[in-house]
Amino acid sequence: MRVLLASLLLLGQAVAAPNVLLIGIDDLNDWIGCLDGHPQVRTPHLDRLAASGTLFTNAHCQAPLCNPSRTSLMTGRRPTTTGIYGLAPWFRSVPELREIVSLPQAFHQAGYRTAVAGKIYHTYPPKRDRPAEFDDYGPACHFGPLPDTKLVETPSPLRLVDWGVFPESDEQQNDHAIASWAVEFLDREPTCPFFLGVGFGRPHVPCFASQAWFDLYPAGTLKMPAWLENDRDDVPDFAWKLHWHLPEPRLEWLRDSDQWRPLVRAYLASTSFVDSQVGRVLEALHRSPAADDTIVVLFSDHGWHLGEKGISGKNTLWERSTRVPLVIAGPGIPPRQRCRQPVELLDLYPTLLDLAGLDADPALEGLSLRPLIADPDEPRRPALTTHNPGNHSIRDRRWRYIRYADGSEELYDHQADPHEWHNLAGMPEHQSTIQRLRAHLPRAEAEHAPGSSGRILDRRNGSWRWEGKPIDSLPKSR
Repeated sequence: MRVLLASLLLLGQAVAAPNVLLIGIDDLNDWIGCLDGHPQVRTPHLDRLAASGTLFTNAHCQAPLCNPSRTSLMTGRRPTTTGIYGLAPWFRSVPELREIVSLPQAFHQAGYRTAVAGKIYHTYPPKRDRPAEFDDYGPACHFGPLPDTKLVETPSPLRLVDWGVFPESDEQQNDHAIASWAVEFLDREPTCPFFLGVGFGRPHVPCFASQAWFDLYPAGTLKMPAWLENDRDDVPDFAWKLHWHLPEPRLEWLRDSDQWRPLVRAYLASTSFVDSQVGRVLEALHRSPAADDTIVVLFSDHGWHLGEKGISGKNTLWERSTRVPLVIAGPGIPPRQRCRQPVELLDLYPTLLDLAGLDADPALEGLSLRPLIADPDEPRRPALTTHNPGNHSIRDRRWRYIRYADGSEELYDHQADPHEWHNLAGMPEHQSTIQRLRAHLPRAEAEHAPGSSGRILDRRNGSWRWEGKPIDSLPKSR
């Protein structure tokens, strides 16, 4: 173990080895105040954090699904390198990946005390691997408690696909317990330096919050997401194979069942609730001796649709699913700064090492964000998002290009079409743009890792299969 004894140089300022507070939020799209994703959302703590540092307004996940997104962030490798595309497996169960040095391990090896509460990885590591990942563990994320019966009878029987007022108080929520453990960790005046991961479950379904958070969003004045009735008409059929057979309900069902507005309201209420829990952790940090020596990173693992493109949920390669909040604040980070260049969650691993003055493993595939913190207009490569082999999205400052495994394509001009309503891929005048973006597609892609399951699309015997079943044989879902 290499212990940090000397002062480190952080953005030109000599400071002691900085602590790291990594805050993850599950399924949070750009519906936070500082990103202007919804005009009525109230997220004062997230907004205050963004104002205290650099807000990356064009940040994107590596995969629109929890496990591959978080595995990528924590290992510094793309899904196309690891073969982790689905909700399983745990990456260390794959022999070729077992010896990868994860982000917390890199800090542990540098003399940091590492701790975690809630959802930083997709789930807590198996017991045999836990001591090697973190020194201390708080409450795990479990999305509870749940009511005796579902509040909304959706087409899916899954208990998590639900929303509404529940439970009675914030203190009953799992996220409250996660925040409380983190607060206690910070209140103990931990020996510096420390690496603390805090991962919250909301607004992941079930979108539950107590009545006070729903009161912030009266149903009668609620503004609904922008959508286009015929939005699917110019989208390749293959796009729907990536997400159509999922438990989250389609917009058609939400409208027919008068549940679209209640779901939007519940998502906003859940977002404001989790904002309050983030606030509790940040307040504990601010009153601790570590306040001036801690880098704070806040991210979401992917976005979430609320009717856009005719669906709810994630698992798409469109803006609503790939774009995520990303904030970095702390010593040497300029306040009230916005960066509009495309960045990736993959970049967080090398960034934190860089800011802490630690050497980066050459195998890391992300790029440090430190140059963008110094100059937000620094040229940057596009962001790449992957959902199962062969399906990729390339996002630069203006354009989104999507290529599917069957060769079909989409192209959107965010300058003129921020909702991605008009697919330009077939127009001759945009072929040079497509060629430029196409050059950023991965040149090699790993097959699904052994044990892969959960939202898996593959091709066997000439047939595309979703979760092992031929796509064309599956019933249509509303």
